[in-house]
Amino acid sequence: MQITSEYLEQAIEQLAKLPGTGRKSAQRIAIHLLKQNDEYALKLANAIVNLKEKVTRCSTCGNISDKDPCNICENPKRENGQICVVEEFNDVYIIEKTNEFRGRYHVLGGIISPMDNIGPDKLRIQELLQRIGGDENINEVILALNPDAEGEATSYYINKLLKQYEVDVTRIAYGIPMGTELEFIDEATLSRAFASRNAF
Repeated sequence: MQITSEYLEQAIEQLAKLPGTGRKSAQRIAIHLLKQNDEYALKLANAIVNLKEKVTRCSTCGNISDKDPCNICENPKRENGQICVVEEFNDVYIIEKTNEFRGRYHVLGGIISPMDNIGPDKLRIQELLQRIGGDENINEVILALNPDAEGEATSYYINKLLKQYEVDVTRIAYGIPMGTELEFIDEATLSRAFASRNAF
């Protein structure tokens, strides 16, 4: 195949590295960008540069932010007594969209995964323990990790470490999503739903 533009090929190659983007999608995106005016392309380029240069991690909770500490950690209206432990910063975004949780967060930066050589020392677990043992007056730690094998192992490990502190350790409920029929639910999810059932 004769390449008509090396620059177009370079753009396609980089765009194809984005998650969920194959070569054909990358080609469509690159051609779409090529058809746009210079102002649009410049705004997109600046947004990407700002994303890399100006977005930082909060030194307290590990969430992404434009400043340190982040808006959630700095907000005096947030409840100090609760910390919700999540795997990654995008989990904070998802929980915040519900408007249900008014406490603070702690982002681990991953989960324990021996297959990927990720042990507890590579996560922000010690920082969590420092927060609980410090002066934040934490009385509840909510574990909001994914209900897969690695998430369960990480939750179990953290729960074990928290036994030495006077805090309640809870976890978000797992079960059947609204609008789903029982015949489409896997056995593990159905078992968890029965184990976590509440009074009606």
